[in-house]
Amino acid sequence: MSEEQEKDFIAAPAPNEQVVDTLAKPPRARVSDAPLEDSESASAKLERKRDYLEGFLAKKPEETAVSGPGGELQQAVIDALKEIYDPEIPVNIYDLGLIYGVEVDEEKDVTVTMTLTTPHCPVAETMPGEVELRAASVPGVRDAEVNLVWDPPWGPDKMTDEARLELGML
Repeated sequence: MSEEQEKDFIAAPAPNEQVVDTLAKPPRARVSDAPLEDSESASAKLERKRDYLEGFLAKKPEETAVSGPGGELQQAVIDALKEIYDPEIPVNIYDLGLIYGVEVDEEKDVTVTMTLTTPHCPVAETMPGEVELRAASVPGVRDAEVNLVWDPPWGPDKMTDEARLELGML
């Protein structure tokens, strides 16, 4: 090989040799160096333009209906019914699926449509009366009535997941 050919090839440095970096590090970017649009200052550009939560926080809660579906009174009656437990099954009658419907009319009269697990249930005579008494005792309820129905018949599919979990059916 001639000397010219040897100059074209550069060998890697030996592990014990120190390498001097001949390339300079590039300068770091600074916020002050960034180009600004419409002659805005950097602090003005980074400042919050609008508080998006302001309108949300200033909004007043919507009036909820006292009666009717989804009203406060209906939920209070449902909560009261969840305190009644079936004597044979350690689950409340609402989660057990015995309550088919709770309706509250404009005069704050409550109608509860319910069933029992079987027509020969040991509490068939007392359970509807207890449901009526409990629904009528909710503050704001003028009167309560219980409609005991057998169609559709009750089945384990009417239970909530919480009731199934409690009974070990999940």
